Amino acid sequence: MSLNARIGRIESLLERAEPPAVELAQALLDLYGEGLTRIMAAADDDLAARLADDDVVAHLLLLHDLHPIDVRTRVEDELRGTGAEVVSVDGDLVRVRLDDDGGRCSADAARRAVRDAAPEVERIEIVQPLPKVGTGRWTT
Repeated sequence: MSLNARIGRIESLLERAEPPAVELAQALLDLYGEGLTRIMAAADDDLAARLADDDVVAHLLLLHDLHPIDVRTRVEDELRGTGAEVVSVDGDLVRVRLDDDGGRCSADAARRAVRDAAPEVERIEIVQPLPKVGTGRWTT
């Protein structure tokens, strides 16, 4: 079963669960979060990066706000070479600018890349490309 399928199954079960079961799940989540906090505190940079490279571990680190690589870096790495660039990261909002050559990266592809790199991001804005120098688009 894929990671997304597992997450969906857990969310579905929690929606139907009785309050004591939800409380149990939260207590387990808190306990595992404390364990992961201690692991990440003891990990050197190399180990932390290797842990973050594993999709399942990375998801758990994100869930507990422990991912060692910041949102901007993860998104920039994902967009590298696509013709899209991160303009800003502000809380749960990432702004991305596409290049103006008409096309190595569509807005939909940029949104998917941001979601893949940083699933905790809730809002993605695509901003207008900057005009190229010498295009005659701006005249005075």
